Amino acid sequence: MDSSLKWENLPTAPSLKNLTEAGFGVLKESQHAAVQDLTKAHIDSFDHAVTEGLSRAVQAIPPLEFTFREDRLTITFVEAAIYTPMVAKGNICKELKVFPAECRGRRCTYKGKVVADISWSVNGVPKGIIKQSLGQVPIMVKSKLCNLHGLSPKELVEHHEEAEEMGGYFIVNGNEKVIRMLIMPRRNYPIAMSRPKWKTRGQGYTQYGISMHCVKEEHTAINMNLHYLENGTVMLNFIYQKELFFLPLGFALKALVDFTDFQIYQELIKGREDNSFYKSCASEMLRVVMEEGCITRSKVLNYLGERFRVKLNLPEWYTNEQCAKFLIEECVCIHLKSDTEKFYLLCMITRKLFTYAKQECMEENLDSITFQEVLTPGKFYLMFMKERLAAWLSSVKLSFEKRGKRLKGSINHEFVMKMFNMCTDISKSFEYLLATGNLVSKTDTGLGIMQNTGFCVLADKLNFIRYLSHFRCVHRGAAFAKMRTTSVRKLLPESWGFLCPVHTPDGEPCGLMNHMTAICEIVTASMATTTLTALLCSLGVTPVDGTPGQAFSECYPVVLNGEVVGWVETELAHGVVDSLRRFKVLREKRIPPWTEIVLVPKTGKASLYPGLYLFTTPCRMVRPVRNLALGKQELIGTFEQLYVNVGIAEDEIEPGVTTHQELFPHSMLSVVASFIPYSDHNQSPRNMYQCQMSKQTMGFPLHSFKERSDNKLYRLQTPQSPLVRPYTYDHYNLDNYPSGTNAIVAVISYTGYDMEDAMIVNKSSWERGFAHGSIYKTELVDLADKVRGDDSVVFGTTPGDPKVNGQLDDDGLPHIGTTLKYGDPFYSYINLNTGQSFVTYYKNQEACVVDNVKVCSSDNGLGRFKRVCITMRVPRNPTIGDKFASRHGQKGILSRLWPAEDMPFTESGMSPDILFNPHGFPSRMTIGMLIESMAGKSGALHGLSHDATPFTFSEENRALEYFGKMLRAGGYNYYGTERLYSGVSGQELEADIFIGVVYYQRLRHMVSDKFQVRTTGARDKVTNQPVGGRNVQGGIRFGEMERDALLAHGSSFLLHDRLFNCSDRSVTQVCVDCGSLLSPLLEKPPPYWSAMRHRKTVCVLCGKSDSVDSVSVPYVFRYFVAELAAMNIKVKLDIK
Repeated sequence: MDSSLKWENLPTAPSLKNLTEAGFGVLKESQHAAVQDLTKAHIDSFDHAVTEGLSRAVQAIPPLEFTFREDRLTITFVEAAIYTPMVAKGNICKELKVFPAECRGRRCTYKGKVVADISWSVNGVPKGIIKQSLGQVPIMVKSKLCNLHGLSPKELVEHHEEAEEMGGYFIVNGNEKVIRMLIMPRRNYPIAMSRPKWKTRGQGYTQYGISMHCVKEEHTAINMNLHYLENGTVMLNFIYQKELFFLPLGFALKALVDFTDFQIYQELIKGREDNSFYKSCASEMLRVVMEEGCITRSKVLNYLGERFRVKLNLPEWYTNEQCAKFLIEECVCIHLKSDTEKFYLLCMITRKLFTYAKQECMEENLDSITFQEVLTPGKFYLMFMKERLAAWLSSVKLSFEKRGKRLKGSINHEFVMKMFNMCTDISKSFEYLLATGNLVSKTDTGLGIMQNTGFCVLADKLNFIRYLSHFRCVHRGAAFAKMRTTSVRKLLPESWGFLCPVHTPDGEPCGLMNHMTAICEIVTASMATTTLTALLCSLGVTPVDGTPGQAFSECYPVVLNGEVVGWVETELAHGVVDSLRRFKVLREKRIPPWTEIVLVPKTGKASLYPGLYLFTTPCRMVRPVRNLALGKQELIGTFEQLYVNVGIAEDEIEPGVTTHQELFPHSMLSVVASFIPYSDHNQSPRNMYQCQMSKQTMGFPLHSFKERSDNKLYRLQTPQSPLVRPYTYDHYNLDNYPSGTNAIVAVISYTGYDMEDAMIVNKSSWERGFAHGSIYKTELVDLADKVRGDDSVVFGTTPGDPKVNGQLDDDGLPHIGTTLKYGDPFYSYINLNTGQSFVTYYKNQEACVVDNVKVCSSDNGLGRFKRVCITMRVPRNPTIGDKFASRHGQKGILSRLWPAEDMPFTESGMSPDILFNPHGFPSRMTIGMLIESMAGKSGALHGLSHDATPFTFSEENRALEYFGKMLRAGGYNYYGTERLYSGVSGQELEADIFIGVVYYQRLRHMVSDKFQVRTTGARDKVTNQPVGGRNVQGGIRFGEMERDALLAHGSSFLLHDRLFNCSDRSVTQVCVDCGSLLSPLLEKPPPYWSAMRHRKTVCVLCGKSDSVDSVSVPYVFRYFVAELAAMNIKVKLDIK
């Protein structure tokens, strides 16, 4: 779908066509484009990674060279391919393809085979190519490699999937896993920053530096810093295999090019020719190199190779120069191909560093989205793949060294294949990464990331909104969560339109876990930029080695993807930018539409370092706005947005100043935030709460309940389509996955059972099925785990078994549709050899209904009848203590089911479903809920669905007037109030009561999952105190504050009972004389004593038994005394 048309044909207002037109449930010809677009970033990046990305990455792995039996062996990857998931060879089956649904059911991984072409040569003579299988890797669902790719909704349903399956996740051990998107520094852009801790890196270091995250085309990345030193010189530092290395800049420059010192000096001072301090610094840096005797380039290379050789692990036959070249290639500005390009870039960065150190340009904020990009799942997957392949290569060397010595025979094709097959495959490490989210790697995967955990999250299908938000989430990184500073979490104005200001969790991850706006996209494609350089020159850019018409100080450097391509005069710059922008919007001159064109102007003050920057790299965030000059949509990037004037409403546009306009006023909201009705009328934290609560709603998570075997699924029995909703609800077809009920809500303080966010529900509504729901729980029973090592155990019953009592089927499994209570037979299995049967009983206290039973097999299809999935349905109708919420962050607990005859009623005899306390409104200021109530009421009267999109009403065009008139037209009060009659006395209530229709959601927090009760039970082995935790029937901790409360009440016996009698009271012997708890012991009996004879307790220290007495102490105290005695500390009790 063309991205420019995507936001053109939005629904103008929500409609009830799903409820009124025929054929709502009929499957469409193709999937709904807007829903499929939610996971686009994940799927596109993965597709790119496994097609052209993979072949590039494989070819970038350096060949492995080593000596073996006096021969020089070289092993190189030529090509690699990943295949679609297939059944393993040697199996009997109808369908060779494996589909995601069966992997979920069988709790296995959806994976495809990796095959690489490996060429090998001896002493430089090529010996041929070997096709080697390297194991299996997980495949993203709905990607090009997935067997569901391109299927129509009808075909998807045939394969037991959702009709609107959107993919974007992996299936590992039956769980759906998403690789979360992380924020990275913007690639190939030098960022000026100050870090006080840099001063500790060595003598003379200052806090000023420039950091650059260099990324090659095949995504290998490295972080490179330039430090400013107090004596005016510059130090270059980089990380190679997790070690930090330093190199004076002069050496790096001389090693890159064959220029004379004067030419290097001239390049360094371009644009700063009149700054004498800077000129002396430049010459000083070059003098240091001269003093070491490095006059020519080859001498510098030799000098560097000699010093860095130890750490590079290169073969011993490499010369020092080759080592130095390898170092420069792998660690210095790795995104550039040639050394001259690297030289010009380093000179530009040095100029920027000096400008910044002398405070002539601004520091750039690394927390600002301007200087950030996204680590896409495809890129992360590809980098991990590359690292695993490289590790596989080095394991080949090990296997040659260890096992190759034992094998006789010459080095031929078979010998090499034998060695390859001895190496470990890469499937385990991939599954571990996706199952745990932990990255175990030696080389930091070539990504330059600070974290090694938290890369994957489980995509819970709690409801559809929760599910889709996993794919729009962008995380700052695990390393920032532990930081004490709050600057990382700040919401900066630069992120307008890219990150949603509302949709971030409250609490610990606040501000670190953000969500992309609905219109924000991530660039996944990459394009060759060779034609761009020529185009720039034709527009008036002077090439980098030429001389522009004016002095360098009057020109902007032109930087394309981190490569300095030339200079442009200040007068020409704006013209160049306008032409480029026209080509980009009209798709001319082969300029990709996702290009970012940034002209950082000279302001005469210390602003950002000026220059013309162009970016066409992938992984950047872009969003569409309307280009007013050309009347078309244009994608703008995060850096570009700073220098583009974007208006929102029509009346804001100033001719000649405003160049772009937002597509719609709520374009800065994420998908989830845009579902809040009238969110512009609510206090901001309430909208934040609602974004969290809409993800915890019991709704309708999926349509294929019969096919799924998730651990836990929530289902609302009779969900409804909301009467009042934003049009984005219809844009994403949310009627397929509704999540609440339209309820009649009266705002009244009635009975006192509705204090502090409690709410009263009409018992008749409850009896008619208001918010009824159920939980689907699945248990996977694998007999191979239960009875280890015995293959003859299968499911089944022995006929007439009294333990089964006819409650199980002949196959030992429960009948579908039966109700299981605590202690009923759950399943039974028999040992075929002995004929003995074993019955397992249902352990849960809650009764449940058996929904379905699936028989699973092992991966290779050879298993016996040993694995089943039993899905149970636990009915959960609302009870007192269950949590409800409206769509405005107004959460409440159901406190009473009030009989209908006692509820207040209107003149027409209608009684409300919910009574809401009016004290919930003033302090929370959720006016949106009041408007929704009026809109819902007028919608129900006139048979309409109202548009609740934010920013549709304003001071001039008020919501109250609009809906008030509609209510008046329907014969109701203009302000949405009515006269109510008391349900108890039948008298008319004095006040007018505000009553209307509000969409209410039932949340997953139910009292049945929370209540905890204990009389006696398990105790801790060490302390003898009751264990904690609801799952193990533990006690509830009576803590210090609770103790204070009882002390304040003077109820000391109750306190004594709680903390002593009911906890760990124990009776022990103590010696009154010496006060020791440890010395009283039972006397040792002589052999001739009878076993029945009474033995006295004697104090070992005092040697007498009449001083020993019994006392009651907490068991923990005895333990404590023993622990102290082990540390040579004596505890003496003073006993009166």
